Amino acid sequence: MLRKLLLPLVILLICIAFAFKKPAFKEAGWKQIFNGKDLKGWDTYLGPGYDAAGGRLPALGLNNDPAHVFGVVDDNGEKVIRISGEGFGAITSKDVFENYHVQLMFKWGNNTWGPKKGKPKDSGLLYHCVGPNGADYGNWMRSQEFQIEEGNCGEYWGVAGAFEDIPSVKRNDSEYIYTPGAALLTFRDKTTVGRHCFKKGDAEKTSGEWNTIDLYCHGDTSVHVVNGKVMMILYHSQQWDNGTASPLTKGKLQIQTEGAEVYYKRIQVQAIKSIPAELLQ
Repeated sequence: MLRKLLLPLVILLICIAFAFKKPAFKEAGWKQIFNGKDLKGWDTYLGPGYDAAGGRLPALGLNNDPAHVFGVVDDNGEKVIRISGEGFGAITSKDVFENYHVQLMFKWGNNTWGPKKGKPKDSGLLYHCVGPNGADYGNWMRSQEFQIEEGNCGEYWGVAGAFEDIPSVKRNDSEYIYTPGAALLTFRDKTTVGRHCFKKGDAEKTSGEWNTIDLYCHGDTSVHVVNGKVMMILYHSQQWDNGTASPLTKGKLQIQTEGAEVYYKRIQVQAIKSIPAELLQ
C-alpha cells in the first residue's frame, strides 16, 4: 500500500524538478559577472582627465566617480552598463579568471570627448589584468587588450608590459596584420614590431547595433571573436619586467572608458578545459 502511495509522489517530484530545471547556460557553467542591476562585483578607476583646453587633470582614482562615468541604465526594458566616455579608466572585476571564455554584448552611444572628440569611438576589453591601477598612461592595469573600437574590433594591444606572439605579416613601414599561417611575431612595446596587431577582416555591426564579443583564454593562448567570426589567435601570453619575460595567463577583467559613450550587457564567464578546436583552424 505504501509503495502505491509513494509512486505518484515520486512522479510528481520528478515533474516539478523538470519544470524548474535551470537554463542551459547555468548548466554549462556560465557565471553572470554583471548582475543586471548595479556594478556590484566591480571596482571603478579613473585616471587623469582633460580640461576644456585639452590640459591634463589629476586622476580621480579608485571608486571615485563623481560625474557618474560608469552607471546602469534602462535600455528597452533591460538594464545595461552605460560608460559615458567622459574620462579614461575602467571598471575592473573583483574576481580573477584563468582558463575561461568570456562573452559580452556592446553597442556604441553617440558622444565622444576630449582627445577622442570626433574620432572613431573607442573602448576595450582588457584581460589577464594584473598589478597596480593606472600602470598604462595612468589609466589601466597591465593586461592584454581585445580592442573594441569602431572599425577595429578584435585587434590586439599589449598594455603596460604585456605581450603576445601573433602570426602576422608586415603591411607597411609601421603596421602588422594578423595572417593565419604566417610566422609568429612578438608584439611588445618599445620594439621594432611594437605592441599593436591589426585584425584581418571585419564583423562589426552598424554603429548603434548590439555586437557580441567572445574571448577564449586557455593556458597562454587566446582567441578574439566578434559576432561569431575569429579576428585573431594569439600565443605565448607574457609580461616583461626589467629585461625578463614571465607568463601572463590569469588576472582580472577591465572594460575601458576611453573617450566614447558605449553600452555593455550580458557579461558572463565560464571555465573551459580547452579552446574549441574549430576556432583554432
